[in-house]
Amino acid sequence: MLKLLLLLLSGAKLGKLFTTGGTMLISVVLYAFIYGWRYAVGFVGLLFVHEWGHYIAARQRGLSVGPMTFIPFLGAWIELKDLPHDAETEAFVGLGGPLLGSVGALGVYWLARSWDIPWLLAVSYSGFFLNLFNLIPLSPLDGGRITAVLSPRIWLLGVPVLGALFLYRPSPMLLIIALMAAPQVWKAIKFRKDSEEAQTYYAVPTAKKWEYGLIYLVLAAFLALMTHDVHELLQSMKVTRGG
Repeated sequence: MLKLLLLLLSGAKLGKLFTTGGTMLISVVLYAFIYGWRYAVGFVGLLFVHEWGHYIAARQRGLSVGPMTFIPFLGAWIELKDLPHDAETEAFVGLGGPLLGSVGALGVYWLARSWDIPWLLAVSYSGFFLNLFNLIPLSPLDGGRITAVLSPRIWLLGVPVLGALFLYRPSPMLLIIALMAAPQVWKAIKFRKDSEEAQTYYAVPTAKKWEYGLIYLVLAAFLALMTHDVHELLQSMKVTRGG
């Protein structure tokens, strides 16, 4: 009986491994067909680092976490088997991804500049942009989970941002995110400070709200700066090589 139990447990662990590793491999192969295998490996690697940040943050708060799943051209996520008990915990878990993801992108940027490798610089740009995009204050993006600690009404600020992005560069992914965000936007519209949810789930000390708000703004500013600078650097490289 003990051997059977150990076998089932090991099978569950292998199942998680195959879910993560298998979907990662599929993503790498599909991205490689379009962008080349080196970029594909680097980009999926940064996705992994981003999701690993969520995983670490969730485990630090004692939440049970399922396997990491990758879906090509949509991104990746980890399954939270235990939902956060309050908005502060949700913000903590939401912040873990962009924080570690930014560190990963910065590391790739440093390597690209040190070794003068253009494709690696392109990977770092994607990493900075990915984490900046995720900071849009609109649930279910990470920015929505972080800013909800201040107030769910902040999600209403994310609507025009997402709309502007779609007008600038229409994408099916943006439409999917908009559909997923629609119920959360309606929730933000109906949110009242005197509601039971506001007095329980969203009851966060003011000092904590300031702390998360400051971290959010600093991280967003840093990522916006790096995204812009790396983009300009890549463009100048194209002009130089073209000339």
